[in-house]
Parts: sequence; structure tokens; C-alpha cells
Amino acid sequence: MIDVAVQKRLGDFTLDAQFAAPGGITAIFGRSGSGKTSLINVVAGLLRPDAGHVRIDGTDLTQVPVRRRRIGYVFQDARLFPHLSVAQNLAYGGTHDRDAVIDMLGLGALLDRRPAKLSGGETSRVALGRALMSNPQLLLMDEPLAALDTPRKAEVMGYLERLRDRSQVPILYVSHDMSEVARLSRTLVIMDAGRVVRAGPVAEVLSDPQAVPIVGVRDAGAVLTGRVQAFDADDDLTQVALSSATLTLPGRLGALGAQVRLRVPAQDVILSTQAPIGISALNVLTCRIATLIEGQGPGVAVSLTCGTDRLLARITRRSARAMGLRVGQEVHAILKATAIAAADVGTGDAP
Repeated sequence: MIDVAVQKRLGDFTLDAQFAAPGGITAIFGRSGSGKTSLINVVAGLLRPDAGHVRIDGTDLTQVPVRRRRIGYVFQDARLFPHLSVAQNLAYGGTHDRDAVIDMLGLGALLDRRPAKLSGGETSRVALGRALMSNPQLLLMDEPLAALDTPRKAEVMGYLERLRDRSQVPILYVSHDMSEVARLSRTLVIMDAGRVVRAGPVAEVLSDPQAVPIVGVRDAGAVLTGRVQAFDADDDLTQVALSSATLTLPGRLGALGAQVRLRVPAQDVILSTQAPIGISALNVLTCRIATLIEGQGPGVAVSLTCGTDRLLARITRRSARAMGLRVGQEVHAILKATAIAAADVGTGDAP
């Protein structure tokens, strides 16, 4: 259990953040300058708070010397020692679970190389391995994928999902990328101007229409969990079973029976009051409207329940009024198969 309540004055900026989270990955999300890095630097002990506490399973780390906090820190720039091999960089962190860490992160073939001979994705994995081999009680990751291109980021994401599912170490994961947040995290903490403005289970927060102005209209969207049900090899499609419907998505997504997470952008969900016919979209979900929230601009955020799943749509105020939308009404949510990007599909347990 992580329990954070800290205050810190940094010139004209004031950090005043409180949240609590269970184990697993807790994502710290927010725009640049919102205080994300300052918050985890306080947790790490790189900044001393003016007041407050940082408790891990009841122990207040602010009362523990920094060298004894057993915190692993993975920075955006990996900070490997250029004159040491991968094996030596890992050993600098420690030797805890060495073989298991090397296996989990796929580092076996890299041990004799030096950092200059590594790709960006390999460098990130070595930095993560070094942090894990220090036997941390808490792992901090500050935008660890921000410097990677799309293929390298996709490579490392699979290893991070494996880490989340295999490791018992709680993780604070700083990111401004909603795809990473939705795929990896169990808990979402949203920051703005040094304060926590929203915190809770990631699927709950992201499906709440009141969170749209905080998250941003481009990043708003629900997180669904389903299981791979079938493949259509001829058309390169995968069918994913949800609680009351099946989604058809492009590509081959995992193995049969595998559980997957899907981030569905709110702006890509189209609503219809009647069952649509003669359309190209492959996915039509029958839902009920749970909440309607009008924004300050022209948009309306619509929270939908589809079986036990929660979906979010963002439509114009004109459309909402013309359709006569109301809470409790049955509607059909239409989603193109290509609306869910590859970066928004992950593996692992329900958040």
C-alpha cells in the first residue's frame, strides 16, 4: 500500500499532493509542469518535503535515510555507465534475483555488450534490470519510454507488462502518454498545477465523463478488458469477447483465451438511437446511457454501460440534443475496427 501526502515549495511552484494506492503500477499522469517529476523526486528522497509523509506498507520513508530507502529509480535517460558492460551495469544495482531479472527482461544475449552497442529499447531494459537487482521495495519510473521511437516503445511495453504481472514490487510510473497509462496501470493519479485532481482505479477514472476536461479531450477514453475468442486468418482480424458483446479488431492479438486490455478513445465512438444497418463499421455495442456531462465547449461526454463494461463517448452538444439523449436510454455505440490503435492494446489482468 502506498500512501502519499506531501507539500513542497519550489520557487513559485507549490507541490501539494495526496493519494493512496494498492500494489501494482500507479500511473502519475499530467501535462508538462504539473509536478509529476517533483512528486516522485520527493518520494525518492531527492527532494525533502516541507511537510507530509510517504508511507509504504505503513513505513514513513521521509523518516528513513535516503541510502536505506530501497527505492529503484529508472530515469528517462537510462544513465548507464558507458565504460561497463551490461552485466557490470546490472551488478552495479545489485545481485537480487539476477537470473530471474535477466530472463524476464530478455537480457541474456546482451550481457557482454557496452551501452554504445545497445538500441534504445535495449538500453531501457538494462536500466530497468539494474533497478530491480537492487531489491527495491518501491520502483520509480520517470517517463522511461519518452525518448524511444514507436517500434522501440512497442518492444519495451511488452516487457513492462511482464514486469507488472510477475513482480510484487509496487511501481510509480510517470507518463504523459495515455496509451501507456491505460495499458499498464492499476491506479491512475492525475496531477495539475502541483495537486492531485483525480485518483482511483484506472478504468473507473477514464470512463467517468467528469474526468474528460482533466484528462483532455484527445486522451479521454475508456479501458475495456476482454478475452481473445477467435481469429479470422483470411482478413487478419481478432475477435475479443467482452461481458455482453464481441469486438472485431485488426491483427492477431495474443493467444486464444488470453486476456487483453483495450483503450477506446471517446472521440472515436459514434452513437445511434437505432440499430444501424448497411454500415462499414464492424463493431456495434448495445449500451445504456449512465451519465451525460456537457463541457464548456461544444462537446458532451456520454458515459455508457454495456453489460458490466463501461464505455465513454464524446459527441457534439448539437447531436446530443437532436437525438434527445437522456440517462437510462438504450443506444448503440459504433466503433470502427481500426479505431483502436496497436499501442492501445495490451495484455494482462483487468485494471
